[in-house]
Amino acid sequence: MNAKKIAYLVNQYPKVSHTFIRREILALEALGLNVMRLSVRGWENELPDPVDERERQNTRYLLRQGVGSLLWCGLKVFTQRPKAFLKTLRIALRMGVRADRPWPFHLIYLLEACKALTWLQHNNIEHVHAHFGGNSTEVAMLIRLLGGPPYSFTVHGPEEFDKPEFIHLGGKVQHSAFTVAITSFCRSQIFRWIPYSEWYKVQVVRCGIDAAFHENLPDTFPAEPRLVCVGRLCEQKGQLILLEAALKLKLRKISFSLVLAGDGEMRPEIERQIDAMGLRNHVQVTGWISSAQVREEILKSRAMVLPSFGEGLPVVIMEAMALRRPVVSTYIAGIPELVQSGHNGFLCPAGDVDALAGQMEQCLTAPTSTLMQMGLFAQQAVLAQHNIDTEAGKLAALFSAFSSDEFTPKAS
Repeated sequence: MNAKKIAYLVNQYPKVSHTFIRREILALEALGLNVMRLSVRGWENELPDPVDERERQNTRYLLRQGVGSLLWCGLKVFTQRPKAFLKTLRIALRMGVRADRPWPFHLIYLLEACKALTWLQHNNIEHVHAHFGGNSTEVAMLIRLLGGPPYSFTVHGPEEFDKPEFIHLGGKVQHSAFTVAITSFCRSQIFRWIPYSEWYKVQVVRCGIDAAFHENLPDTFPAEPRLVCVGRLCEQKGQLILLEAALKLKLRKISFSLVLAGDGEMRPEIERQIDAMGLRNHVQVTGWISSAQVREEILKSRAMVLPSFGEGLPVVIMEAMALRRPVVSTYIAGIPELVQSGHNGFLCPAGDVDALAGQMEQCLTAPTSTLMQMGLFAQQAVLAQHNIDTEAGKLAALFSAFSSDEFTPKAS
C-alpha cells in the first residue's frame, strides 16, 4: 500500500515558535506518511535553529513568486472549473463580511488556494492539514471548495477564541473533515461556535515532545536561585506582570535571577521597565534562541515561569516539565490539565501580581530535594499526555479513517 500523501499548510513555516509543528511533521513521516510542506511566507526570515533551516529547504511558499504567479494560477483554475471558482469566490467574499480583515485579503486567499491547488494536484495530495484557525485554514477551506482534497486543522487558542465570529471559525469546522483541539479546554471553546451535530468532528490531539529533547539529562539540579521565562515578548505572555513580581522579590531581599528567553513586539517596553524598576542586575533578555539553547536555559534554572493572560497550552511548559523542571504559571485555559499546583508546579490566578510573587518566592526558597521531586512528577505527567509519537499516531489514524470513508469518531 502506498504511503498516504498529506500536505501541511501553515501561514509561516518554519518559525522559531512553531517547533511543535516541525515535531508533528517529522513524527508523521516516521510513521510512513508522505508530508508536503506548504507555507504562505517565511522563506527569508532569520532562523537560529539549523533544523528549521533544513525544513525551509523542504517547504514551498505560495507568495514567493509574487502576485503575478497567483493571478496566473487563479486564471488557470477559473478556466478549468469556472462553476466551482465562482461559487468559491462568493464564499470568499462572504468571509470578508464582519471579518478581522476586509474582502481584498480574502480574494488573495482565494488566489493562494488556486496556486496551492495546482501543486496539490501535481503531487497527488490526498488531504490538507492546517495549523491555527486563521488565514491558512481559510486557504485550506477554499482549496476544498474549488474541488481539492479534504482538509482538517488544529486549533490552538487563544487567538481563535478572541475573535471566533470574525474568522468564521464555525464555518471552517463545518467544511472540514475533522478539527483538532490541543486540549479539552480548547475543544470546549470550539463547541461554543458549532452546532451539536458537528461536535463529533472535534478531536483532541495534543502537541508532543520527542524523546530526544529529554534524553541524557544531568543528574545535578541547579543551586542558583534562577528562573527562566520562555516565550514571545507580547501582551498575552504576561512578562510585564512578571517584572512587577520580580520587583516585589527584590524589595523582600529574595535572592534571584530571571532570564527572559525570547523576543517580540514588546521588547522595547520590557527593556524600559527593567531599567525603570532597577532590575537590570536581576533580569536578562536573550532575544530569539534555538531549541538547543532553550533546552540549555531551562536546565540551568530551578523552574520555568510563564504568567500568561491568554493561552492554549504553551509548548514551553511541556518542554520544561519534560526536562524535570517544575513550572510557575496561571490557572487558565489548558494549563491546569497538565500542571497541578503543589505537585508538579505552582499555579496562581492570572493577573494577580501578589499571588505570582508568592509562588515565585515559594519556588525559589523550596529545598532542592522538593523541586527535584516536583520535577520528576512533572516529567511523568508530560510524557503520559504529550508523547509526540502517540499524538502523531492519533492524527495519522484520523487521516486514515477519513480516507476510508468511515470517518464517524465521536467526541469523547
